[in-house]
Parts: sequence; C-alpha cells; structure tokens
Amino acid sequence: MSAPPSATGELERTVDHAAAAARFVADDAKAHWHDQALWWVRKKRDAASAAVPDWEALRDAAAGLKAHTLSRLGDYLDEFARNAEARGAHVHFARDAAEHNAIVHGILQERGITRLVKSKSMLTEECHLNPYLEARGVTVTDTDLGERIVQLRHEPPSHIVLPAIHLKKEEIGELFHRELGTAEGASDPKVLTEAARQHLRQRFLEAEAGLTGVNFAIAETGGVVVCTNEGNADMGSTLPRVHIACMGVEKLVPRREDLAVFLRLLARSATGQPVTTYTTHFHGPRPDGELHIVVVDNGRSRQLADPVFRRSLSCIRCGACMNTCPVFRRSGGYSYGYIVPGPIGSILGPARDPAGHRTLPFASSLCGSCSDVCPVRIDLHHELWAWRKELVKRGLLPWRKRAAMKLAGAVLRFAWLYRLAGWVARRLVPALPRRLAYGRWNAWGRQRELPPMPRQTFRQLYRSHRDRS
Repeated sequence: MSAPPSATGELERTVDHAAAAARFVADDAKAHWHDQALWWVRKKRDAASAAVPDWEALRDAAAGLKAHTLSRLGDYLDEFARNAEARGAHVHFARDAAEHNAIVHGILQERGITRLVKSKSMLTEECHLNPYLEARGVTVTDTDLGERIVQLRHEPPSHIVLPAIHLKKEEIGELFHRELGTAEGASDPKVLTEAARQHLRQRFLEAEAGLTGVNFAIAETGGVVVCTNEGNADMGSTLPRVHIACMGVEKLVPRREDLAVFLRLLARSATGQPVTTYTTHFHGPRPDGELHIVVVDNGRSRQLADPVFRRSLSCIRCGACMNTCPVFRRSGGYSYGYIVPGPIGSILGPARDPAGHRTLPFASSLCGSCSDVCPVRIDLHHELWAWRKELVKRGLLPWRKRAAMKLAGAVLRFAWLYRLAGWVARRLVPALPRRLAYGRWNAWGRQRELPPMPRQTFRQLYRSHRDRS
C-alpha cells in the first residue's frame, strides 16, 4: 500500500492507487473542490484551443515533429551538444539519476557553492535532486510559488503544472504563518503572494547558482528554452554567475522554427493561456558566467526502443491529460505514487518499475479524454490498455483480479452459462441483505449503488419490442 510522501519528498516504491485514492476521497468536500478546480482549467483549455483555427493541424505538426526527432535522436543530440559548446556552454551527459545528481553536485562542489535556487523541473524531481544535495550541505530553494509551498511542507508536487493544486488558500495561510511569519489566519492570495515574493527575493540575492529545467532544446542552435509564468527562472539564471539547466533527452526539437508549433500548444493546453508569461532562450552563458547543460537518459532510451510505448516520450509536460482525467481529478496526484501522475504518469511509471506501479494503468476509465486533449496526439488510453495486457503477460495482476477475469472469461465463453448467470443474478442479488452485498469485501460498492436488477433479459425485451412492431 502506498503512503503519503515522506519528509524528503520520496514516494513509496510499491503503489496501491485504489487505497491511496480512498484516503483522498475520504475528505469529500476537498475531493469535490479538487475536481472542480481542475475542470475549470480544462474548460479554459477548451476555450483557448477553440480560438485557434488551425488547432488540429498544429497537433498533427507537433506529433510529426516529435516522431521525426525521436527517430533521429542520436543525431540531434550530437548536433545540439556541438552547437551548445560552440556557444560556450558546457554539456554533460548522464545515463541515470545517480549520474545526474553527481554531475550537478560536482559543479557546485568545485566552485564551493552551497546556496542554490531552482525553478520548476520535473526531471530533478524524478532524480530526487533536492534531498541528494541537501544531504551534502547545499541549501536548495524552489522558487516557483507552488513548488516552494510544497517544499515548505516537505512534499513533492501533486501536479506537474499546478504543484500545490491539492491545497486550499487557508492551508497555505497556516503554512506561511508558521514558516514565513505572516499574520495568523491570513489567507488572502495577494497577501500570501507578497509574503512569498519578499521571502524568495532574499533567496535570489543570496544564491550562488541557479538551476532551471528545460522545456525545449534546439539542435540547430544549441540553445535551451525555459517557459514560466512567474519569471523565477529568469531571476535564478541571471542573478547568480552559474546557471545549470537540466533536461531529458526527449526535450529536443530540430530547428528554431519548430518552437512556434510547440509554444502555441504548450500554454493553451496547460492553463488556457495564449502563451506563457516568460519564454526565455539561453544561447550560451552570460558574459561573465557559466552555463552547464545536463542531458539525462534515465531509462528513456529503453522506452524509445519499445515500439508500443515510445510515443509517450513525445510528452511536453503540459498536464492537460491530468486536468481532463476523471480519475485524476477525483483521486488526487499523490494517489499515483509516481513523480508524474495522471494518464501519462500511469504509462511512464510502469515503464520504470512494472511491479511497483502495476496498479496505475488501471487508474483510468479508458474514456479516451486524455488522448483527445493531448497536444502531441499521444494515444494515451491505448497505451494504458496495452500496459494492462503487458502486466497480465508478466504475471503482475493480483490474484483476485486474475480469478475474476478467468471467471468472467468462462461465463462469456458459453452462451448457456451467460444466460444462467444472468438468471441467478436477477433473483439472488435483490434478495441479499445489504450488509452482505455491500460488505467490506465489495470495494466497488463503497462508492456506488448497484442499479436495480432488470426483470427481463435483453433478449426478452428485444423479442417483445419486435413482436409489438
């Protein structure tokens, strides 16, 4: 069974999504508020995409560009590294999270740096960089407001774009009163934002290095592009002399002109904005500074070699699939127990650890809404279905589900047995005492009521309608 995030932000290795979701929905009011908050973002996305006449053509173009880039990823990585170094950047390659963390720490250690400011980067969350650096004497301050809030609570983000979406303003007010000294009971967003701004300003001024994620890296120019709404990445990369940019290998686009496609899709899909407030291009270090770009594989090459699941590497981390997913909205990000939650996380998590994340592909209704909104046309619900089949092949399905599927298969295989089962169910279920039908053994019934048993079978209804007509 999974548990809430630990003090270091680590998540449990073995995830029981249903159990974790049950803890989230136990607070009924908060679960409904979370659902509505994300649905509001989804509606903003719909309005923003509908305002772009060539939206579907943009999605086609983005999917094509990603497929092309992934088909020649090695060539584009070489081109990117060559051009970035020609502009004065230092390019480092890391095979896994351990190498990534060691490289970042090595850069800081060689320069005697102990104070780091960091903008949003899901890659560093994936590599658990913060606890790694803090254990070695480096003070790390997350500067995105949502990220800073969850960092002060010693939690990881619950959403990749809206990291503190699971918290109400009153909870943040209590946190800021305790950590930043704001007035007790203050929950006005303007007051809280101003307190965070003053707090972070001091951290920016004291920082000796800034670390950012990377939204896109351009092979043609050797530059990296960072998109934020708060300007914190710009502050963190321009005030300190040392800038470290961390990116997964899949962040590449071939040419500068390709950016136009993705920048039109990213913000609209994420928050319904036409474009992110700040879109900053870094082509080499500032005149008296250093730019280090750490390019990380960490299992991505293995995923690239898989013809079924490689398309998930096209993800641009907009979060649209989470905002629309009925399961995510009603179960919360922490119920997934993986760095990236929601439909895309339910594909990436099992790819990293099939046994530990075997419940995630089942955390979906397979309604296809995630695939409908994906800006790069990842066939998310098909990949989730493919993962379910893969987990069966690997023998990772729980014995109860295996037994239920075998029973269902046997009933569906023979028409006479199916009719007999229906006849028994129509008579037996209404006669059962409620405590037996909805006992602790019936997890499905904890959130639902069975529909009334029909008096007639479908065949009987069909015949009666046919005879009347």
